[in-house]
Order: sequence, then C-alpha cells, then structure tokens
Amino acid sequence: MKTLNDFDFKNKKALIRVDFNVPLDENFSVTDATRIEAAKPTIDAILKQGGSVILMSHLGRPKGVEEQYSLKHILKTASEILGVPVQFASDCIGKEATDAAANIKAGEVLLLENLRFHKEEEAGDVAFAKELASLGDIYVNDAFGTAHRAHASTTIIAQFFDEKKCFGLLLAKEIESLNKVLKNSEKPVTAILGGSKVSSKITVIENILDKVDHMIIGGGMTFTFVKALGGKIGDSICEDDKQELALEILKLAKEKGVEIHIPVDVVAANAFSNDAETKIVNVKEIPDGWQGLDAGPKSLEHFKKVVMESKTILWNGPLGVFEMPNFANGTVELGNFIAEATANGAFSLVGGGDSVAAVKQFGLEDKVSYVSTGGGAMLEMLEGKVLPGIAAILE
Repeated sequence: MKTLNDFDFKNKKALIRVDFNVPLDENFSVTDATRIEAAKPTIDAILKQGGSVILMSHLGRPKGVEEQYSLKHILKTASEILGVPVQFASDCIGKEATDAAANIKAGEVLLLENLRFHKEEEAGDVAFAKELASLGDIYVNDAFGTAHRAHASTTIIAQFFDEKKCFGLLLAKEIESLNKVLKNSEKPVTAILGGSKVSSKITVIENILDKVDHMIIGGGMTFTFVKALGGKIGDSICEDDKQELALEILKLAKEKGVEIHIPVDVVAANAFSNDAETKIVNVKEIPDGWQGLDAGPKSLEHFKKVVMESKTILWNGPLGVFEMPNFANGTVELGNFIAEATANGAFSLVGGGDSVAAVKQFGLEDKVSYVSTGGGAMLEMLEGKVLPGIAAILE
C-alpha cells in the first residue's frame, strides 16, 4: 500500500483529492470543519518536505455551476486551519486552473473550484480526469468519504500517474482501522449495529458474521427482529417484509457461533416526541399506541457486560432516537461503555453518520480509538466490497 512515506515531495506538485464537502450556514460560513482538519496532516507533511499542494474537492450536489456550492466559501476556514493562505482557482480545469497550478511555488496551497460544477466528474469522464491529472506531479487520494464512487477525481485520474500515486495519511488510517476490525482483529470482536432499518445493514451483517463473536442489534432495527420472534411491538417502527430475513440472520449467526444480543427492555413513548409520556417496558410487550424509542436499563446492563469483555469493537448506528434528549440515554451510555473498554485496551472503531454525530455531541471523540470520516464508504468496506477509489491506487 503506497502512502506519502514512499515519495519525496521536494519541488513536486501534489494533486490531492480531499473531501471538503463541509456544511455551511445561510451566510456560507463553515459550521463543522472536521473534514478540513482531517486532511491537514497530509497537507502539512507535503509542505514540510518542500512540495506544493493542489486540492480538489466537491461540495454538495450542484446542478451545474451554482454560487452557493462554490468552494471559495471555505477559503477563510481552510487558510486558518492549514496555517497558510490558500489560493483559489475559479475552475478546476481550463486556462485559469492550468495557470494557477503552473505558478504555485513550494510551500503554497491552491484550492480548485468545485469538481461537480462539471458533470464529467460524477460520470467518470476520462478526458476530464486527464485534464485534472495534468495539473500535478504526484496524485494523492485522501478522500475516504468518496472512495466508494468511481468518479473522475477519485478513481479514473489514477491511471494517468503510473507509479506516482498514493494514499494520504487519512485514507491510509481509514483502511488500516477497518482492516483491524475485519482482518487483524483481536478477539472477542463485537459489532454494534443500530439505526432504523435492517434493510440498510443486511449486507454488512452477512459479511461480518464470519468476523465477530458478538453482535448487538439496537435502534429501530430491534423491532423487526422482536416481531419476527413473536413479540408485541405496539406502534414501533418495523420492516414487516424483512421479518423472515431477520430470522434467517439469527439462524445463520447460531450456525457460525455468533451471539446476537437484542434489547430486552425499552423506553417506550405514547408519541414520537421528546415531550411524550414514557415508561420502561419489556421489548416483547409494548402496548398498542406506544413505541420503543430507546434501549432500557436491563438491556444496557447486559450490553455493558458484552462491551467490557471485548477486545475489538465496531459501532455503527445509535441505540435510540438520540436527537431527542429523553431518548438519548442508551446511545450515551453505550458510548461510555465503549470509551471505558478502549481505556482498558480494546480497539474501537466508530463510523456512520449518526454514530459519529453522537460521539461528537457527547464528547466521546477522543475516548474511542478511531472515528471514521466516511459513512457510505465505510459501510461498503464492511459489506466486503472493494472501493474503486482504493483499488485505483493499488493497481
């Protein structure tokens, strides 16, 4: 696996695919700079060696050129985080981009305009990729969040660099962390899968059953399993057409010697609202008109025991509707259990939009081993897929 360490960037122009798809408020100010901060170590390392950096990214889902999706809005934040004034080219190809790239000097950073202002980016257009490739000497992919897309800047471009292509520090760390769970894990391994739908996690479950010892199932997914097992789930969320699949998963897990842990009690509410009336009920006996919105105390007690005995932990998806304070306890407590297990020497990987949002919201980011930056990309790796952006560097 080629990384930055395999190259000398002195007097070289590094063309880096970063993921600067950051949220902006109504005044176009960056509200969460995590992704820019995540790319900083790679950029710093190249500048330190006397190289220059040309950054490519997308922002949002523009239909052609749309002012609100211009990357010029993030220049101020990027300059502050990187500690150097970031120059800007108002296009990513054509004369302006070519001239700006030609004039960049060692120690300088240039940001190209939004790649998705050109439909050729998402189409994986070869001519477009070739034009981007002409701007730099060495191609560095540091965008895990888009590694599962075969776009021009993430995948197609790599063919124009022969041996002069590598992973950035962030992407290398993502691959290493996922491999630590999927290939080189210390046992016992526990996967915690939450969220609302079984259907969105089914291929993940099937792929990782061979690699884990325990699987905790939480969140809305719980009720599809409980109903399939003959429980009464009241008005709880449920994918009725996935009940048979849920039973198959349980059967398969048993055959493979994997212990599946499902909540035994829940915090039920008489409406989907933070102000609803609540009570703790057996997960198989939720009254009509009530719905389970968080894991109950007995479930958490049991989950804690499983987590504390684990040496490798993967967490993807919350245990309840954590956006509402009254139903956040299960997710917060689970985060605390994982933090404690990590402090005791376990390796913990957290990924997927909601889980990442939860660890940040509850201040647990520095208490787990690694927080993944790519939701969709991480899920596809967990499903056992080869990501095109990663394969393109390895070829």
